Amino acid sequence: MKIGSSCPEIVAMFEWARDRALRWAHPGGSRGPLNVDEQQPSGTGEGVYLPSYWAGYAHRSGFYSRDFAHQFAGAHLLGLAEANLTMLRRFAASATPAHGYYPVWAFNFDGSYLAIDYRGPDDFVREVPVVFELVERAELGYRWTGDPAYVDDPVLRDFYRHATGEFVTRHSAGGLVARGTGGGIFQGAASYNELSGEPLAEAGDGIAAQYRAYLAMAALSRAGGASGAAFERRAAELKRHFNETWSGRGAGAEMVRAYTVDGRAMTGWGRENSWFMPLKGIIDDGPRNDDYLDFVDAQASGPGRPENVEALTYLPDTFFRHGRDDTAWKWMREIFAVRDRPHVAGGLNGDYPEVPFTLVGQTVEGLLGVRPDAPDAVTTRSRLPEGVDWLEVSGIPLGDGHLAVRHDRHASTLTNLSSRVTYRWTAHLPDGRTRVQHVPPGRAVTAG
Repeated sequence: MKIGSSCPEIVAMFEWARDRALRWAHPGGSRGPLNVDEQQPSGTGEGVYLPSYWAGYAHRSGFYSRDFAHQFAGAHLLGLAEANLTMLRRFAASATPAHGYYPVWAFNFDGSYLAIDYRGPDDFVREVPVVFELVERAELGYRWTGDPAYVDDPVLRDFYRHATGEFVTRHSAGGLVARGTGGGIFQGAASYNELSGEPLAEAGDGIAAQYRAYLAMAALSRAGGASGAAFERRAAELKRHFNETWSGRGAGAEMVRAYTVDGRAMTGWGRENSWFMPLKGIIDDGPRNDDYLDFVDAQASGPGRPENVEALTYLPDTFFRHGRDDTAWKWMREIFAVRDRPHVAGGLNGDYPEVPFTLVGQTVEGLLGVRPDAPDAVTTRSRLPEGVDWLEVSGIPLGDGHLAVRHDRHASTLTNLSSRVTYRWTAHLPDGRTRVQHVPPGRAVTAG
């Protein structure tokens, strides 16, 4: 992909992120070490790698489910669609009854379990939100590629079914919300926030991700020729439960963002179990959601700022989702600005793969507002921040072709770089109008 903009900072950011992320990719058939970590810096041997990419600490030779889920869009945009599907299938196949339908947390690049995070079927790292995020990412993969494997592959189909069915039944204690154990990450954590020390049974990131997984299942069901109505009803029921009961009556710092194993409601700042609630859209639109976004920005900008830069990479996604484009861009800039500073786990912030991968995705899905619907449909909405007059990215892969999207202050242009596909383009314009146009191969169309 290539980029152009009136803003040199966006160009420098994107080009750095694109080039840095691609350095973490492994072509299928390459050879390399296995089980490298801080305890075994030389690993335990060598293996033949799958099509894959680094997703997790640079000093560990593997890909992690949580990081993979967040890097997924950026990886697709960088031409790593085969790796995305290959890695997703590994996680899906590992979510067995013996594992409680949790996927294994981390894999070596050859597809074997990463030893530092897996001791046995009852003793491996597992966290509730990622079960649901992987279902959500599968639906995103289908919308970007149109690959029928996301719908038809039996391993993936079984995983989606178990994640939104047996997993919830087994881990919800008869309720609506999937629960963790209140123990550590090797016992099944309710939240991605591994640092709080709170014995959580239910968490905001878990229930929010569960909600999005139901919506993703509705879409995947329709893509496979079935009705998605049952999953839409489950999503609506869970969202209603969240807003009317689960989250309490408070706003901002007083909104409930988790429950402990003994039933205590937790409010205040919870990092992931705070910002995932607006990130996934489970909070009803309106003043309460607006107050919580203000709270997230204030905490992350001040006393609650995470020390690990990869945690910050969720914030641009959170604010883009709710049309707070200047705030989203502020966080992209902050993440890019600290890329050469030391990371809390060693190395530099920019050495953490999630940083470049997410900046690539946030440029295209965030600033350009590209929403795919493969094989041949795309929606755009300009989210240019204040002071940026124009932005263009070319070489965006969608379905069987590629396209370029450009936003100026009062117009948008889509160029079809494919030789075969005619794209159906829905352009949401800054003045509130919507234009729907067909863009034949080799043509550029402007809406404004």
